[in-house]
Amino acid sequence: MRPIDIEKFLELSDQHPVLDVRSPGEFLHAHLPGAFSLPLFSDEERKVVGTTYKQQSREQAIKVGLDFFGPKMRSLVETTEQVTSTYGSKTVLVHCWRGGMRSGGVAWLLNLYGFEVYTLIGGYKSFRRWSLAQFEKEYPLQLVGGYTGSGKTDLLVALSKKEEAVLDLENLAHHKGSAFGNIGQPAQPTQEQFENKLARALHHIQQKNPKRIWVEDESQRIGRVNIPHVLWEQLRRSPVYFLNIPFEKRLEYIIEGYGSLDKQKLIGATDRIRKKLGDKNATEAIGFIENGQIAEAFEILLRYYDKLYNKSLYNREHADDLIRLIETTDVQEWNTTFLLNR
Repeated sequence: MRPIDIEKFLELSDQHPVLDVRSPGEFLHAHLPGAFSLPLFSDEERKVVGTTYKQQSREQAIKVGLDFFGPKMRSLVETTEQVTSTYGSKTVLVHCWRGGMRSGGVAWLLNLYGFEVYTLIGGYKSFRRWSLAQFEKEYPLQLVGGYTGSGKTDLLVALSKKEEAVLDLENLAHHKGSAFGNIGQPAQPTQEQFENKLARALHHIQQKNPKRIWVEDESQRIGRVNIPHVLWEQLRRSPVYFLNIPFEKRLEYIIEGYGSLDKQKLIGATDRIRKKLGDKNATEAIGFIENGQIAEAFEILLRYYDKLYNKSLYNREHADDLIRLIETTDVQEWNTTFLLNR
């Protein structure tokens, strides 16, 4: 059983499973990306132990904790066996909130059983400090811009296939960025979990020392989560390669991607932006959706998002120096027009 710092812990986590022994509620709120939940206490048990610690004593809290711990010993070992069975080794990484008694107790048990156990000095709190520190670093960011329907996400996929470094913010956020961006997506992570995922993604990319990192030009807010402000400021200082694709071609692309989605969800998303869209436009768009006139509805919506994005595009310092236009005639042409000119 060996305590290690966060850098070594994360290095080993690429090869071995991370066991988070905090309560289910703590894990659900946020955790190390890829970690397994192996709670020593339930949420209620954790509350009881904490109350005992505050109102009685550390020793009494430990005794109460042992009452909860004892009956779970076998299941903790067997769950760990199941987790490690796919890794080909008996090495595990264990952490709790501060790197204290919970991780120490589980690490002792697993070590006694025969696992090679590493614990994280400072626990999850040290990982959070590490995560936030990643946003303070400078990265060679290059932004892919373009109005809605320009196929920016598809372009990021194509860049990745060309072995270019790509940071997919929308994928990390489980949201496509507009009022319609949550339709068909998994539930969004909490803000803290989004930051954890983003920090790990940046770290993995930076380890390869890329000469540039491609990112979609986003609003700071993606659904319910926000890009950390320090990183957002760096994004706003980065060059933007703007895909200038005709309105009609983008409308065709949007209809293909969104036209088959549930009508009620499309109507609900449209109604949520009624104030910004304007009551007349919102009513007309919803009427078109109800009548199956998807092209007419999205023509209204696309013009709204074009104005919104255009304002955001030029609302940055030195915009004229940062924005580089990429003229294309079709959403599919960026593969050659864009990639071959980089």
